[in-house]
Amino acid sequence: MTSTSRLVYDERLTAPKAWWAIAVLFGLSLALIFLPYGTIAALIALSIGTCLAGMYVSAQGSERIRVTGDTLFVTDARIPLAALGQPEVLDGEEARAWRTYKADLRAFMVMRSFITTAVRVEVVDPDDSTPYLYLSTRTPHRLAEAIGARA
Repeated sequence: MTSTSRLVYDERLTAPKAWWAIAVLFGLSLALIFLPYGTIAALIALSIGTCLAGMYVSAQGSERIRVTGDTLFVTDARIPLAALGQPEVLDGEEARAWRTYKADLRAFMVMRSFITTAVRVEVVDPDDSTPYLYLSTRTPHRLAEAIGARA
């Protein structure tokens, strides 16, 4: 992102807090498995199990969506807003439909199972074979407004 661009929208698709609790419970379950081998083995299993599960949860919540005045940044992709059509807000069943049976294999999709709302944006660039972008987001109306407002 260039320093001259103003940030219009910024969201990190973080994992739910319950997933962190599950990561700790995974570490505890490993500690219980290794408890017959001694307290030290159980503590080692607790720390390793919790760290591994925590790394997975952290990786699931590392995706970021940013919109500046003229560019959409999603993960490592940089997409000029001029190459995009009007965004469509998808809620509940419609978002699930575009994730499953309506999905196109050529689409650029950033999906998170723990986020039920999304934005779908047509790609209008004739040189790009990608038909649309599907972006999971917790604030679909704000993202659609940011994409729709061209600089």
